[in-house]
Amino acid sequence: MKHINNAIDKNTQTKLTSESVLEDLLDGNTRFVENKINTVATNTLVKQTVNGQYPKAIVLSCIDSRVPVETIFDQTIGDIFVARVAGNFENTDIIGSMEYACKVAGSKLIFVLGHESCGAIKAACDRIELGNITALVENIKPAVNASESEVVGPYDSSNMEFVNKTIENNVKLTINRILTKSPILKEMEENGEIKIMGGIYKLSDGKVAVC
Repeated sequence: MKHINNAIDKNTQTKLTSESVLEDLLDGNTRFVENKINTVATNTLVKQTVNGQYPKAIVLSCIDSRVPVETIFDQTIGDIFVARVAGNFENTDIIGSMEYACKVAGSKLIFVLGHESCGAIKAACDRIELGNITALVENIKPAVNASESEVVGPYDSSNMEFVNKTIENNVKLTINRILTKSPILKEMEENGEIKIMGGIYKLSDGKVAVC
C-alpha cells in the first residue's frame, strides 16, 4: 500500500510496456482483494490532470454496478480509460475509443473484462426479446452459439456451466472481433506497441482471472 500523489505524465507513460501495465492492474486487483488499496491525494491528481491525461490502459467492461473498474484494479484519476456497455462487447464507437486511447493517447493495453453472473449474458442465453435489449443481446449471440457446442444443455440461464462458458467465450470473441475490425489496433499489437487481453471478474471474491 502506498500514497498516490502524482498522476501519470507523458514521460512515465512512454516508459511503460503492455506487460508492465497488465502486471500493474493485476497487482492492483490483488490489493483490492486483500483490502490493501492505495490511498490517493484526489485533489492533487485533479489539478495535475486538468491540462492532459496519459492513461496506461483502456478497459472494456460491463455496466454492472458490482464491477467498479477503477476500484477493483486499484487505479485512480488519470490511470485508465474505461468503456462500458452491458455485456462488454465491442461496437464501432467502442473500437474508435480504443483506437483513440492507444494510437492517440498512448495507452499500452486493452483489457476486455467480463464478469461472473452477468445479466446481459443470461439475457442472451435466454434469447430475451425486449425493446432495445433485443438488439443488444444480438452482439452476444456468437458467444452463446459457441458455448452450445462445448457444454451439455439445457442452453439457458438455468445452466450455470453454460452461462459461465458464454461469459468466457464472449470475452475471447470480443477480442477477436476488435482485431478483425481495427487494422490500427491489429498493427499496433503486431508491432508490440500494445497487447489486447481479457479476463473475468468473480463477484464472489473480487478476483480477476486472465482468460
